[in-house]
Amino acid sequence: MTASRVRFTGLAALLLAGTAACGAAPTTATPSGGAAGGGSPAGTDARTATSAADFGGLDKLVEAAKKEGKLHVIALPPDWANYGKIIEAFTAKYGIEIESETPDASSADEINAVKTRKGQDRAPDVLDLGQSFAISGAAEGLFAPYKVQTWDKISANQKEPSGLWFNDYGGYVSIGCDAKKITKCPETFADLLKPEYKGKVALNGNPTKSGSAFAGVYAAALANGGSFDDIQPGLDFFKKLKESGNFNPVETTPATIEKGETQISIDWDYNNAAYAPKMAAKGIDWKTVVPTDGKYFQLYAQAINKDAPHPAAARLWQEFLYSTEGQNLYLGGFARPVLLPAMQADGTVDKAAEANLPPVEGDPAFPTEAQVNKAKEVLATGWGAAVAG
Repeated sequence: MTASRVRFTGLAALLLAGTAACGAAPTTATPSGGAAGGGSPAGTDARTATSAADFGGLDKLVEAAKKEGKLHVIALPPDWANYGKIIEAFTAKYGIEIESETPDASSADEINAVKTRKGQDRAPDVLDLGQSFAISGAAEGLFAPYKVQTWDKISANQKEPSGLWFNDYGGYVSIGCDAKKITKCPETFADLLKPEYKGKVALNGNPTKSGSAFAGVYAAALANGGSFDDIQPGLDFFKKLKESGNFNPVETTPATIEKGETQISIDWDYNNAAYAPKMAAKGIDWKTVVPTDGKYFQLYAQAINKDAPHPAAARLWQEFLYSTEGQNLYLGGFARPVLLPAMQADGTVDKAAEANLPPVEGDPAFPTEAQVNKAKEVLATGWGAAVAG
């Protein structure tokens, strides 16, 4: 635990990098609530406000958001980075209803919903995105710039300068394991190839669509002679895993773990760690380890839909997520919030939650945007063949 905390202090200078579905689109055609389109208490159009100051301060933003009364989100699983409690806390604090739709969606689905639901009341107001999707969405002009009140505490290399997106929380690729069904849980990618894990090793999604699964392949590459410039060894690893009979094509969810369908899972450490207490109540001993031979850290990012149907509530949601309360709620879900170094420095961090983070040795490194884009291209053309048959 100590190693984890100490190392994360150094992340402020290092963190750089940073995926969830959508159902049928409904109908309403105009932004709802009085704040949209010039109805904010300060006479500011909430759709173009770039800070709480534009509303006349946070209290006026709260007033405008309450007037809208609703926030529509997708791709926020309640058991992912503590989003269940975050949504409950936001609603309890502000009395704003959150419509949380299709939580098990992907970043690609979120972007698609922004494009296809423009002008509809159930377009997503805010997005929680793998960073590569945040970058591409910003380039397509899909997001509204906004700077939260804690903007200056977010390192420059963790945000788009005008506020089109900014990183929120992250984690390491880890290996989760049902210790009651697996005699000796694997601790490295090399372990995963052992015969005793036949049919056991699953991923949380399809790496061509899922940020967590993409990270799993990237980590496997790093463990097998690859680099941020070369993800092919990761594909080769999963091909070997498939040929050995160890690869399990079932995509991990809490339900698959509970049913014993995914007894070993490569996933973010905050997901695997969060499963443990829930599974313990069901008689499952779920263990989490960050593999030493394939260490990969990544952050997710927040963005506001440029055409958000509830623009003031969208901005208030961002203010909440980047407040000490919101950041500590991420930490309570075993995710490492982007403001953790700042909160460690000013003494506002939830120390009990911090102590529960899975231990990690050493400092993380991060791929560049170009390296991630190249890796995505290689995966798009090679993943199907690697695990086919």
